[in-house]
Amino acid sequence: MTIPHQYLAKIIAAAALAVGVSCFSSCGTNTSGPAGTAFSFDPPVTQPTNRSAVKVAISTSAQKMYIVEGDKVLLASPVAVGKAATPTPRGTHRITSKTKHRRRQGQPGRGYPMTYWMSFYSPAYGMHWGFVKPYPCTAGCVRMPLNTARKAFDLVSVGTRVNVSSTQPWDSTVGANLPRLDDSALPDPPMSYMKSGKVFEDAERGKMWNF
Repeated sequence: MTIPHQYLAKIIAAAALAVGVSCFSSCGTNTSGPAGTAFSFDPPVTQPTNRSAVKVAISTSAQKMYIVEGDKVLLASPVAVGKAATPTPRGTHRITSKTKHRRRQGQPGRGYPMTYWMSFYSPAYGMHWGFVKPYPCTAGCVRMPLNTARKAFDLVSVGTRVNVSSTQPWDSTVGANLPRLDDSALPDPPMSYMKSGKVFEDAERGKMWNF
């Protein structure tokens, strides 16, 4: 059967529109723009039934963090871990302190906020809010998206176990569905803001500066 020219043109146009919509919906979550930054990421969280059974599992190769209760994932998130020269210490550690409004004490960058600080391994290493990149980029700490850090801070306690390994059991399941986050193109907030009290007020709301 021959399709009339005017109908054929409509069919082709409809097909092109469908392809365009499909590409937009499938690719729109992992762009290099604001939708792909850690400031837009707000992970779901499940409250534990037994807080003493909660532990943190960090995969350095996948750059993913899982807060789990037994085998149940309570929170999962992309993170940034230590560079090859300054790796995040592997092994099983415990959270030794929690400080919601902590600032960097040493140089460079003294006074820079390290919000929702949770130390492990030693006082110099911690999980905290920081700019997340899709490659190892820290001096050994674990940087988390802001809303991840805010929720993780409430889930863990001093004494919570932290396992740092090259892989974790959830990398190929829960971890595989996490978005790719990249803050590398974002501008640095002005230091006048970062050293002010407002940075902590904004962090409490899960929002910072103009991100």
